[in-house]
Amino acid sequence: MKVLVLAGGLSVERNVSLSSGSKITDALRGLGHEAALVDLFFGLEDYPGLDVPALFAAPIPQRWRTIDPAAPDLEAVRAQRRDRSRSIFGPGVLEAALGADVVFLALHGQCGEDGRVQAAFDLLGIPYTGSGYLGSALAMDKDLTKRLVSHLVRTPKWTTVRYAAGDIDALVQTTPLPCVVKPVDSGSSIGVTIAHDPAQLRAALSDALAYGGRCILEQYIQGREIQVGVLDGQALPSIEIIPKQGFYDYANKYQPGAAEDVCPAPIDPELEERLRQDTLAVFHALGLSAYSRADFIVDSQGTPWFLEINTLPGMTPISLLPQEAAVVGVDYPALCQKIIDAAIRERG
Repeated sequence: MKVLVLAGGLSVERNVSLSSGSKITDALRGLGHEAALVDLFFGLEDYPGLDVPALFAAPIPQRWRTIDPAAPDLEAVRAQRRDRSRSIFGPGVLEAALGADVVFLALHGQCGEDGRVQAAFDLLGIPYTGSGYLGSALAMDKDLTKRLVSHLVRTPKWTTVRYAAGDIDALVQTTPLPCVVKPVDSGSSIGVTIAHDPAQLRAALSDALAYGGRCILEQYIQGREIQVGVLDGQALPSIEIIPKQGFYDYANKYQPGAAEDVCPAPIDPELEERLRQDTLAVFHALGLSAYSRADFIVDSQGTPWFLEINTLPGMTPISLLPQEAAVVGVDYPALCQKIIDAAIRERG
């Protein structure tokens, strides 16, 4: 089978995505598939002189396998593309997608996980992995997600604000503390800050302006960070993340050794079942398919608080979903194959 693995794109999570895509491509080639890894934004510019058929045997650039400690500067990324088109699809990407049997979406964040790529592929009749355009768009927007599922699961109180620099003083005066400041449509904890006092809140709001000035101000719940994946409509065993310092931010997510992952999470069976039920309730309410990963905080009373759900969870060497799948006997290559099989069943 010819599989185009799409990664990168014009997203602050592009480096994470390229790492996911590299590992996925290696696994698919190990299974005997013809697999090509292409950056959504740069397309064939990354493979000068190669045509689409040659992509499926091209070596993976070594720089894509590692994740920098800091998120990329997207303006600098945009400036590097020789093709000055405003399209998020780089040169040759759509041609490569049309020439594949299925597209494996290894994209994360905006420009890939928000439903726009999925909608374009639906219009072109291109089979792809993961959830459809509508579920992807809903899950990417943290405010819409919480509005749709707050009657099904417990979620921290929140206010969604669209603001400019001149609004920060008023927000600092009226926002209950402590709170979590989150860009409404970003991932990998990029731009997320826990504010315990007015000075921290002011700094967090100022920093978050770089991500569009639309944020969730969410009640801070102190507790254990536990996540639950879904594969083929079934909840996987939960996994607990224990950062060595701070919270589970971008650096702690992707730098080896920055956090300890424990799977299955050391929790009682009743809580495990509650987390599974809540995860599946959100999964079905948003109309998701194939696979996902939901994030929770479990407070000191043992109550789970739903935070968000990811429709294209990380597939890097230290990502959580592959660890959860391994506990139930699904190794990394088998996980990739299951994701492809689900795409073929739904859209092939």
